[in-house]
Amino acid sequence: MFFFFHRMRSSQVQSNNQDFVRFERSVLSEVLAEMLPDSVFFGPDSDFIESINSYWAMQEREIVPQCIVRPRNVQELATTITILKRDYDTRTQSGGTPMLFAVRSGGHSPMPGSANTHDGIVIDLRLLNEVIPSEDNLSVNFGTGARWSDVYKALDEKGLAVAGGRNSDVGVGGLTLGGGLSFFSPRVGFVCNNILSYEIVLADGIITTASESTNPGLWRALKGGSNNFGIVTSFVARTFPSKTVWGGFLYMWGSKADQMVRAFYEYTQDNPGTYDEYAAGPLVCFTYVQKLGLSLIATYLVYTKPESWPTCFDGFGSIGRLWSTVKERSLTSATNEVASSSPPGLRQLFITTTVKNDLVTLKEAHAAYRRGVVAMRLVKGMVWTLILQPLLPVMVRKGQADSQGLAGRTESLVIILFTIVWERKTDDDLVQRTTRKVINDIDELAATQGTADPYRYLNDCASWQSPFDGYGAESKRFLQQISKVYDPDGLFQRACSGGFKLGMDGSD
Repeated sequence: MFFFFHRMRSSQVQSNNQDFVRFERSVLSEVLAEMLPDSVFFGPDSDFIESINSYWAMQEREIVPQCIVRPRNVQELATTITILKRDYDTRTQSGGTPMLFAVRSGGHSPMPGSANTHDGIVIDLRLLNEVIPSEDNLSVNFGTGARWSDVYKALDEKGLAVAGGRNSDVGVGGLTLGGGLSFFSPRVGFVCNNILSYEIVLADGIITTASESTNPGLWRALKGGSNNFGIVTSFVARTFPSKTVWGGFLYMWGSKADQMVRAFYEYTQDNPGTYDEYAAGPLVCFTYVQKLGLSLIATYLVYTKPESWPTCFDGFGSIGRLWSTVKERSLTSATNEVASSSPPGLRQLFITTTVKNDLVTLKEAHAAYRRGVVAMRLVKGMVWTLILQPLLPVMVRKGQADSQGLAGRTESLVIILFTIVWERKTDDDLVQRTTRKVINDIDELAATQGTADPYRYLNDCASWQSPFDGYGAESKRFLQQISKVYDPDGLFQRACSGGFKLGMDGSD
């Protein structure tokens, strides 16, 4: 069943064969090319085309920038930012509109414009991808351009692990700066809660470090604050011993949905006496495949010790299934399996909300998912998925303080994520309207039930959502204050086009 499902998803992968537009070169792009002749590319150069066609989502591949800057080292990145800031100052001081730039790590976001910008400047960080475990095996330094697969392969060899992404193909930069959920989160918290220090290029081109002892306010702000303060070039994360994990998918027909929703609800109930910090997830995925007219359930279980079928997962193991891929494996293998279920080159959209763990609310979320199936039944190549994942209060209190505003939560929460892939651009409007309505329906029901929660996991938000509002007024105000300190002229608020902004501009 896994092989069939994976081949069906992979068969939809498209390539972007559009003729690239050649924009007139601005003074800014000419200056960048003069100062960094070996690191600036224009269309239709092969390096330019490779960069565009390597984005995960088709919507990002359809955006054509004026040029791409691919720094070979941190100093070249600092030079790039210095030039961008000089141009920004010239334009804004004369009342003009700043030239937009976007920053790319892995390019795995489904949100159009998150790491690309039309007729602007893209800073492609993929060459800053070195992974260096420390000699004492207590930490690892990895560049922002690395993918989690790079990190895990280097650590697997040493019997070590790090709190990182659950999909090996995702870039480390965006996920970590957006908080980051990991298979190890029940033990150590969010990915960002385990970052010991950041190297960052600020708006004035200065290269500095943020840690608990150096720029501590910036250090905390980067733990969930996204790209609002500068460009992070590398991370130092704490490591811990881990040789193998046990995990894989359980596949079953969609007719088991009621049983699976109840099993998830019972698992997520906050019971300190039965909490197992080695149990990750589960990620419960309800999927409708339009081409086949099939509803399927795929549940990903991971236990971060090599122990088969721990008792905490009994509620899932007792539900009849078609097929299972669970086994003892490396962390690289586990995250590669997740990556294989989401191939590149398709139209993509994520949208999320958060609710308290309540059976009525979870059943309504599934009912809303089913209504979405009906509304989008004619969307060609549609694969529509509802994903439930626990967010327990014990988890949000682990690790270092961050900026996400979750520390005061005392009830078990559920992060609800909808993902959809489809083939035709002409269906974009219907998909966006439907997914937005589905989330609004769930939020309205949760408000009525008293089970709503304002938190929105930044990395899964749609472009029209406001994750920083969900952090709470105090956390958002803190992030705005840090932005004013480290980017007083608002370069990353007004000129950096990707990511979610803090609701302020350079004059605030």
